[in-house]
Amino acid sequence: MKAIVMETFGGPEVLRLAEAANPVPADDEVLVEVRFAGVNFMDVGTRTDRGGNGTLPCVPGVEGMGVVRRLEADVTGLEAGRRVAWYLNYGSYAELIALPASALIPVPEEIEDEVAAALPMQGLTAHHLATASYPVEPGDVCVVHAAAGGVGLLLTQIAKLRGGRVIGVVSTEAKAQLARRAGADDVIVGSARPLSGRVRELTNGRGADVVFDGVGAATFQESLASLRPHGTLVSFGQAGGSVPPISLESLPDSVLVTYSMVMHHVPDRAALLAHTGELFDWVASGKLKVSIGEIHPLAAAEAAHRAIEGRGTTGKVLLRVRQA
Repeated sequence: MKAIVMETFGGPEVLRLAEAANPVPADDEVLVEVRFAGVNFMDVGTRTDRGGNGTLPCVPGVEGMGVVRRLEADVTGLEAGRRVAWYLNYGSYAELIALPASALIPVPEEIEDEVAAALPMQGLTAHHLATASYPVEPGDVCVVHAAAGGVGLLLTQIAKLRGGRVIGVVSTEAKAQLARRAGADDVIVGSARPLSGRVRELTNGRGADVVFDGVGAATFQESLASLRPHGTLVSFGQAGGSVPPISLESLPDSVLVTYSMVMHHVPDRAALLAHTGELFDWVASGKLKVSIGEIHPLAAAEAAHRAIEGRGTTGKVLLRVRQA
């Protein structure tokens, strides 16, 4: 099979298309022919060995969709030809992948391949943020950083579905238009003035009930300052740098701070199917729209990584692995 095989850690240039051995499924696994792979900031961490414990050679990519080609002896409830999606399973930048049957998400007939590939990671993340990390209630003021990004666009829509008022934060006017189309009530463009001051202007001095911040160090302090007393800062990523250690005494206005990790939202298969089922239902009914910003061929994984690291993308970035 063809796959993106990393022989070394480093910049996007290490993502090279190569021939690789076909995966051999274990007894509880399924062989899947990959159609699309999702591109995530987690993949950048894999490529650069951010955690310092990566192994080589490796095939990056933790998310995708495809078609079941073979089932092993202990697998029930699936059949060859079934479209499935997955998240948090490494090796997705490849034509074939062996996956635990328990990790597979059946894709409803009415959901297109591209949408099925784009939704699991960012959809579950947005669902977690707005329903568990901070369950948005009617009237809550929610600040969403990077509101035109893949998570931001979905999070804005889910917060609105739950009755929240969304203040989106974006870097350009073009991205502001996307955030408004997703339902943002107000959009703050650029960083010429402190975020906290603009949020307080929009809330008559009160501040936000919750700030959803996937940026990290670059925005952390202004996110804190944007909250009302007893407000909540939900941090879910550090694309703008790791937040340095803080002392509890330094936190203003008795605010709450949490770091949200999507795997805690899906501790078992029942939760995985329940949450993705709700997301698919919202998409099928038109309540939730999945924005796909760019689709690159598998061989252009390097370009896809440069695009997401350059912060110029909106919506989801995908790799097309095989045609349907």
